[in-house]
This record gives sequence, C-alpha cells and structure tokens, in this order.
Amino acid sequence: MVCACWFLTMPVASFESTGSTLTEGSASRGEIIFAAGGCASCHATPGQPDPLKLGGGLALASPFGTFRVPNISPDPVDGIGSWSVADLANALISGVSPEGRHYYPAFPYPSYTGMRPDDVRDLYAYLQTLPRVSGRAPPHDLFLFFRIRRFVGFWKLLFFREGKSEAMLNEDPVHDRGAYLVEALAHCADCHSTRNIFGAIRPTTRFAGGPDLEGTGFVPNITPARIGGWSEGELAEMLKSGRTPNHGRVGSSMRDVVANTSQLPESDRIAIARYIKSLPARPTPHP
Repeated sequence: MVCACWFLTMPVASFESTGSTLTEGSASRGEIIFAAGGCASCHATPGQPDPLKLGGGLALASPFGTFRVPNISPDPVDGIGSWSVADLANALISGVSPEGRHYYPAFPYPSYTGMRPDDVRDLYAYLQTLPRVSGRAPPHDLFLFFRIRRFVGFWKLLFFREGKSEAMLNEDPVHDRGAYLVEALAHCADCHSTRNIFGAIRPTTRFAGGPDLEGTGFVPNITPARIGGWSEGELAEMLKSGRTPNHGRVGSSMRDVVANTSQLPESDRIAIARYIKSLPARPTPHP
C-alpha cells in the first residue's frame, strides 16, 4: 500500500529537457501571453514601480498558511535564468519543478495546464528579455501538515488532470479564442469561484464568485446571473479602462487584471467578453 501511494503521488514531468523539441519562440508573441497570464500581478517585486522586475516575494495568505511568490526573473541564480523551455512547460502544464517536486496549486497550473506548448515557448522567449533581479523570496510559511509537498500528489489525483481545459468551445473563432484566454491563460475562475476545504474550485460555483483567497473580501459573480445586462462592448471596455457600465470603476485586485488586459489587442478583449457572455448563469454563493 505504501509503495502504491508513493508511486501514485510521484511528480511526473511531461517534457524532457534533454533533446526536447521545445525550443525558444517569439518574444513579441510572448509579451501577449505574459499580459494575458497576469504574470506581473503576482511576481513583480513588491514596493517598487516596475512591473517587469519579477523578483517575487509577494505574500499570499490562505487557509493553509502563507505562500511566497518566487523570483521568475532571468537571473540564473535566484530566478529562472537557468531553466530550459521544457522546465517552464513542466511548471505551467505539469505543476512540477525542475528539481522534480510538486508545485502547490496556489500557483495556478490547474488552469495553465491548458496552455499550448507554442505559447509556453513564446512566453519563455519574452521572460528572457526582462531585467534580472537578484534575491530569493522567503520560504512558504505553511501549517505543519501542508509542508509535505508529496501530499500535493494526492491533491492532483483528486483535482488535477494535466492538459485538461474547462473551455467550452462552439466553433466560433472569436468565442473559442476567448475560451482559451479565460480558462487557461487568464485563469479567471481561480479568483471568481468558491473553493472546497481542499482548496479546489467547486464546479457549481465556477465564475459565480466567492470569498477572496486571501480572506479580504468577496470576489463578484461574472456569470450572466450577475452581469448579464452588460454588453460585449461594455465588458471589453472594462477590460481596457476599468470603467463599468454604471459609470463606476473596478477596484481591488481587478485593477491589476485590467493593467494586464489593457495591454492585449482589442480583438482579445472582445474574445474574452464574448466567452464571458456565453457562460451559464449561476447563483452567487453566500459569503
């Protein structure tokens, strides 16, 4: 039984660094992937104004303890400058580090796992153009039980399917582009959903809102049950300027999201809006 559990929870990296067919892609295309993924929102060094200095260190409170976001600048010692494209693909798609350890799903690889390998290649190329930042983030400060990373393997058995996307496709190219952006790159459901006691998204609340993961408020419902009156154009405008149809402005962590989506092509903001408009209406869970 012990041997079986050890085998079943083993980290599995799907991309081989040696002889990998994953080579560096286009940095210009990678800049769009970087913006869509909101990488700077978490990985930029706190307390300084440059969102492209990805020294990490941001503290993320959770019911399991405090996670510290790592340095993903191209620094070869403290960042990911020594990583290969395959290492980045394994992190994003498999949730496995170059050292062969599970990543905690506070890093949203359960959504990123739906990324296309070509986009990983392009993102890698763009990350290599950014400033090197020295210094490592402090270690995670987790409750004792959750410090055993091997237990993440059990979590993956229950809640993670590598390569699986929740995107609902309908063969409309604009809608399906939005599905990819919303479900994989922008990982919108990771904030706009309620979690179970294991920290996994409850499917019946997907996009219907829920408590902020850091316990500082309540993230709104973005299904048609709550914003069904917004037009596609109004949604796209909010993603560009932060302005809402009722002449308000988005606040809290959504401001960081808009800082990223405002850098996307207008066609991508429209695609996101079209997909959001197509989501099934779900009632807002009670706070």
